[in-house]
Amino acid sequence: MAAEAVQESVSSQWLPDMDFIRQELGRQNPTVLSVLVALVVGLISLLIWRLLRGSQSRRRAILLVGLCDSGKTLLFSRLLTGNYWKTHTSISPNTAAYRPKNDKGSNFTLVDVPGHESLRLQFLEQYKTAVRAMIFVVDSSAFQRQVKEVAEFLYQILTDATLLQYSPPMLIACNKQDISMAKSAKLIQQQLEKEL
Repeated sequence: MAAEAVQESVSSQWLPDMDFIRQELGRQNPTVLSVLVALVVGLISLLIWRLLRGSQSRRRAILLVGLCDSGKTLLFSRLLTGNYWKTHTSISPNTAAYRPKNDKGSNFTLVDVPGHESLRLQFLEQYKTAVRAMIFVVDSSAFQRQVKEVAEFLYQILTDATLLQYSPPMLIACNKQDISMAKSAKLIQQQLEKEL
């Protein structure tokens, strides 16, 4: 009984509006009909836009990935604070909110993924659905002896089904270029292309 009363009160609220719409459509007024169609199309477009934009806004992580001791944690702290800090090998991911200096509206989550062989895929799996962009850090000074391992890890990332679906942009950063025996970025690019 109470449900019927609620239903009657709700339908009585909309009844005058529905009657007006029926009358206008009955008169076949093209102006009212075109306004209604425009409203419906506008609402549907807004709904689709919000759904598409919502999936982008959930992917707010910038991942720093690479092998162990490639300099990811130092790059992470340098991006956040602007200072150099003494770092150590990470065994858990470092995360922090990051806002680029020239962009007022964007907030990202910067994630330093541990590079140890037994940990990196586990933590990459955890963060890959939220990835917006990736920075693959390569140790230029140790590249010659790590070329196979770097290429294997890069291949795993490039062929991952989830990452292929999102296709985030990737930067390959050749770190430690200031060391005298470091390989050049061009040589690293050629070697990685050859290995892949």
